[in-house]
Amino acid sequence: MLHKTYLAQTINRLTNGQQRGDEYLEQLQAEMTGAVLVQGDPEYDVARRGWNLNVDQHPAVIALVQSAADVVAAVRYARQTGLGIAIQSTGHGVARAADDALLIVTAGLRNVQIDEGMATARVEAGAVWGDVLAKAQRAGLAPLLGSSPNVGVMGYTLGGGMGWLARKYGMALDSVLAFEVVTPDGRLVRASARENSELFWGLRGGGGALGIVTAMEINLYPVTTVYGGNLFYPASLAKAVLTRYRDWVQTLPDAMTTSVVLMNYPPIPAIPEPLRGQTMVIVRGCYAGDVAEGQRLIDEWRTWRAPQIDAFGVMPFSEVASISMDPVDPMPSQHTGAWLSGLSDDAIAALVRGGVPQDGPLPLVFIELRHAGGAIARHDSGAFSHRDGVFNLFINGVTPTPEARAAFTQHTDAIKAHLQPVMTGGVYLNFLAGEEVQQRTQAGFSAEAYARLIALKAALDPTNRLAYSYDIRPA
Repeated sequence: MLHKTYLAQTINRLTNGQQRGDEYLEQLQAEMTGAVLVQGDPEYDVARRGWNLNVDQHPAVIALVQSAADVVAAVRYARQTGLGIAIQSTGHGVARAADDALLIVTAGLRNVQIDEGMATARVEAGAVWGDVLAKAQRAGLAPLLGSSPNVGVMGYTLGGGMGWLARKYGMALDSVLAFEVVTPDGRLVRASARENSELFWGLRGGGGALGIVTAMEINLYPVTTVYGGNLFYPASLAKAVLTRYRDWVQTLPDAMTTSVVLMNYPPIPAIPEPLRGQTMVIVRGCYAGDVAEGQRLIDEWRTWRAPQIDAFGVMPFSEVASISMDPVDPMPSQHTGAWLSGLSDDAIAALVRGGVPQDGPLPLVFIELRHAGGAIARHDSGAFSHRDGVFNLFINGVTPTPEARAAFTQHTDAIKAHLQPVMTGGVYLNFLAGEEVQQRTQAGFSAEAYARLIALKAALDPTNRLAYSYDIRPA
């Protein structure tokens, strides 16, 4: 609730030439079911925190919304006071710190409804994929979630959503049937192929720059059992594994979604002994079809070289998180990426040099190449672009200090410089972090899609109040 000691300070601060009056803050709290926080409230520091601990943002006001009506009230308040609007659910994927803005936190919108007969779900904006997965699996269905069930559904989907069913069914945004969205002028509308169709187009790929999505309706798919897991090979085989992977993926059916990873495991007790302090090259995959066929495809690797650790097998799709084994606790991290048109021998050499320690520890944890194609390339949904990319490069590092962040950036810039001949020039914005998201927004889209987005932005948000997501400015 509003902390009276700090209320006067909040009221007197100026933003965009407009003063926030006492009546506006009190009116906002009176209209909202959820809480309104300002600096000094006990809950303020927890509410402003991103999942990435490098994010240190200081919003002028935080609205912990509990309904779409709360969002409408918060947007009305922002218009009255001239505040910019940032949106956050789980805190993943913060593109720009919400300093001196209104931060709308949608984590309280967690309702998930499954329509088993229609094979669809209605998912509110604060839900995480684990919420959807659990309910969908009980109905024999699966959503197009990503590698971690702890990630929020909305930011992941609005930016694309490339998960372990992507080659068979497409990106997460390809499954969206409709959005419920509060526009920057405070209207609650429905966006679908038939209603507000241009907004529906833009939201599928345009991130949070066009409106505040409060819920979405998505298709679900008949997946309950998969053949998935990891094959771990020693770093000494990195070049051989990457070379074989490049050739192997050209033979794969769409039902097999895969990646290959160069992983540097830290020497800490939380890491199992066989992996602790080691660098491994890992072949990952998920076959959504007949498990015998999935096993046959992975047996090709076993025949080629026996892995050091073989963690592939039949699994319920409810356990899909065990494939990527993403961390569940917040941490200070940095990541970057790019779309690649293929893998040349020189590109493989650059990845091995950049991902396998040569003369001491590296400033990154892993390099991952996700194989695209299949349904990703066949769909043409929304503003999302670069579907012709063959591999999606993702590089991640733990960066708790400014020095660590600088070292990570220097190292990854060098890797990408050597990869230039196979880089398409496009980026997958979900795989970028912080300033790079803003700086490279235009590279996330085709020229035609970006021109259409900035025209749509001009119509919906001419003053760029939603300036804390992708850098899509009004034409």
